[in-house]
Amino acid sequence: MQQEIALNTLGEQPPVLKIFAKIVSYIFHPLFIPTYIFLWLAYRFPANFYDVTPTSLALKKISVFWLTAFFPAFSVFLLWKLKFIENVFLRTQKDRIIPYIITMIFYWWMWYLSRNQAFDDQPEVLKFFYFGIFLNTVFGLIINNFIKISMHAMGAGTLLAFMVLTCIQYQTFLGADILMATFLTGIICSARLLLNHHSNAEIYTGLFVGVLCQLLGVWIAL
Repeated sequence: MQQEIALNTLGEQPPVLKIFAKIVSYIFHPLFIPTYIFLWLAYRFPANFYDVTPTSLALKKISVFWLTAFFPAFSVFLLWKLKFIENVFLRTQKDRIIPYIITMIFYWWMWYLSRNQAFDDQPEVLKFFYFGIFLNTVFGLIINNFIKISMHAMGAGTLLAFMVLTCIQYQTFLGADILMATFLTGIICSARLLLNHHSNAEIYTGLFVGVLCQLLGVWIAL
């Protein structure tokens, strides 16, 4: 009952705002964050892909999307079709358990490949990024036992923290990019609140975990 009250503190929102919030939630779904990060790196730091042909780079972009977004999403779809979960939108904590584990495996695999020089023609910062998002799934699965931590907030926190840490790693300052990431973080979290899918505590916890895991990634993986 307390959870229900917490999720409805914003009250009923205008339809236009709800539509906007849904669009934001779809576009910035946490499964898309690794792909957005890779695209950003390829655009902002092309020198780190100096020995990669345009065709090979395009294939790498597709492979990142394939392994970090498509396969986890398709797995959720299969779980729904097989009646292992009630909804593809993972409305309940119970529905999120298996998807967390599946995504954890794919993210671990990405980190394993980067750690073992399978991606030696890609930026070094991806090593701590992949390890960080792997930790996201580990922490998310554990915290899911207590609250329905916001996956979107974790993704937004990851995006913002990674951009800041990458600028520090390369000793450069991309103020416009960091400002945009900060703005998007606020928009994403606000969208989840507008849709009444999470409480404030679940949003803040997700943000904290997303940032923390990237910091741990730098500390452990680099």
